[in-house]
Amino acid sequence: MEPVEPAQEPNANLRHGRTALRLLTFPALLLYLEGALRLYMGMRLDYLPVILPFALSAGFLLAGLTAVLPRRGNGILFRLLALLLCLVYAGELLAKRILQTYYPLSTLATAADNRLGDYSGVVLKAMGENWAILAALLLPGLLLALLAGRLTDFMPCRGRYLAAALLAAAALHMLGLGTLALPWQGDLTPGQLYRMDTGTDDQVEQLGLLTTLRLDIQHVIFPVDRTPDRDFETMDPGTSGAASSDETGGEEEPEQPQIDTSPNVLDVDLAALGRESGNGDVQWLADYFASTAPTRKNEYTGMFAGYNVIQIVLEGFSGYAIDPELTPTLYKLSTQGFVFSNYYTALHYTSTSNGECQTLLGLYPKNGNPITMKRTGQLGTSLPFTLPQQLGQVGYLTLGYHGNYDMYGRMTSHTNLGYDWRQYRSGLELEMQGDKPAWPQRDSYVVEASADDFVNSYRPFHVYYLTISGHMPYSDNRVVAPYRDVVRALPYSTVTQNYVATVMEADRALKCLLDKLEAAGKLERTLIVATGDHIPYFNVDTLEELTGKKFGSSDAIEALNESAIDFDVYKNTLILWSAGMTEPVPVDKVCCQVDILPTLSNLLGLEYDSRMLAGRDILSDSEGLVVFSSRSWRSDRGFYDRYAQRFTPAPGVEMTAEEQETYVGATKKRVGYLLDSTPMIVENDFYSLLPQYTEFGQSAQGKD
Repeated sequence: MEPVEPAQEPNANLRHGRTALRLLTFPALLLYLEGALRLYMGMRLDYLPVILPFALSAGFLLAGLTAVLPRRGNGILFRLLALLLCLVYAGELLAKRILQTYYPLSTLATAADNRLGDYSGVVLKAMGENWAILAALLLPGLLLALLAGRLTDFMPCRGRYLAAALLAAAALHMLGLGTLALPWQGDLTPGQLYRMDTGTDDQVEQLGLLTTLRLDIQHVIFPVDRTPDRDFETMDPGTSGAASSDETGGEEEPEQPQIDTSPNVLDVDLAALGRESGNGDVQWLADYFASTAPTRKNEYTGMFAGYNVIQIVLEGFSGYAIDPELTPTLYKLSTQGFVFSNYYTALHYTSTSNGECQTLLGLYPKNGNPITMKRTGQLGTSLPFTLPQQLGQVGYLTLGYHGNYDMYGRMTSHTNLGYDWRQYRSGLELEMQGDKPAWPQRDSYVVEASADDFVNSYRPFHVYYLTISGHMPYSDNRVVAPYRDVVRALPYSTVTQNYVATVMEADRALKCLLDKLEAAGKLERTLIVATGDHIPYFNVDTLEELTGKKFGSSDAIEALNESAIDFDVYKNTLILWSAGMTEPVPVDKVCCQVDILPTLSNLLGLEYDSRMLAGRDILSDSEGLVVFSSRSWRSDRGFYDRYAQRFTPAPGVEMTAEEQETYVGATKKRVGYLLDSTPMIVENDFYSLLPQYTEFGQSAQGKD
């Protein structure tokens, strides 16, 4: 029996009651925190049967931890754990509000590297807007830290109370695992999410925040098996079934030139690659790519062969802000080149970094950690289909610029892509305020400071700009200042006026670039490609002002809750223009960022394998497809809402119920494969294996 200390606690029953209260405190605290977060964020309550046992289990386990140290140590640990839990929930809520995603512990290093202190204004604004829920989340921890000694007893509890806590934790955890086997409905279920290292937002909603954070750590130590099923034959007939490399799409007619419609593929022995790899993931990828239909060459193949290529990713850009008077260069380039009327910049995990992933790699990013683009640099992943790799191998000068610090490890990842990468402290002169770069940098200044590096080059060049002026918050800052008088006359809120000013700055940067190219005699043979990394997701009200249209709940969009939005919020502008084009080319196909790389590869007449990219050549005859973060999707044939599990055919598309069921099932399968394949490609360095099975890899990797 435990010794009684009469001088401190004469009533043994009271002491036992206070000890029992200590063991119940953490389960109760976690129920409160999960409930408060869930109600405030508008998450569904039907997953409570899963969330409650896992939360209670964790609570009893934490309670047990405070029962094994000496009395003073138990008290200190109790207070620290209570404060830490409340801080974690408050911090994750802020991360969700500011960055549109919860931040698992494995991303803390990235957050630190990204100098989040530079965005203190955004953090303070979010804290002010969410002060009530933050106070509600933090108050229990503060009260427990201050009053715990009066409410509970911290004597070591090595007897029945400790055993009861541990047994309760184990039993409730088993109960939680049992609830995963319930017949949950939907495309993603709690059971699936429990075994995934992607889909953080869905995990929080269906499993609870603390369980999501635990699984994040667990999956770092014990990686999940990512290999999907192998149901390739059920993929949509219009997008699967590799075509013969000698097909031309019709009988040859000698009297008129024929368009080469052979597939854009490499002569790679995928069967041998998979068979000889000894790696299950590599075998799966080889079989998957072999089962995927390639896109075909077309009338635009090689249209810009040998041209200089300038590619620009515009920070926080939405085409809804383009105006013929305010942004004349953007208007000209978006209406006089290829004109894409159904182009989307779907928002994915880690916004800018994985916006770049889609644009530069032609792959959908992993919806979780590690961050795909950063990971390619960490691993030195072979990426032979990227433009700097392909064009660098044929003698192009390849340069990249970003007017900021080294964010998301770009110095490593973009150098690995093949760029001579230049940013702050690495070859790019920036405007300074004291001993620090001015914030935000003006895009026009970055162009002025860098254009002489390439415009007079005797070599063809490929240049990539990641802009910065359009970064939130849209305050009355140094970027807005030159345009202030103009935008203040617009019938919008101050924030929207400031946002328009940042787009005007991007327009000025483009005008500066075109002027320098023209002065150097390079404009006629330069292809300009520009798009946004993502919409201004923190200011959806701005897009509603610009369009006069409601996109659903603004709060939902800010939280990346795609169950309550109009997906047209993601509609955007893709610029694909050359001064040599004599008339605009309208393109109605549904398309998105992942389609840019294969489209450019075909336009430039480069050798690549269209089966091995998630994107498709927009100008080919393949069906268009956009995959959103939630696994909802839009194709040329209609829109699938993952939450409602409902497919709505596009205008003019007629399908029987049976055809619709077959099509939706096949496309859902394809979407899953597109998303699952990216981390498998990166982690297994799949493309590096190609040189052994095709001649292409020898040159693409710079080997003899």
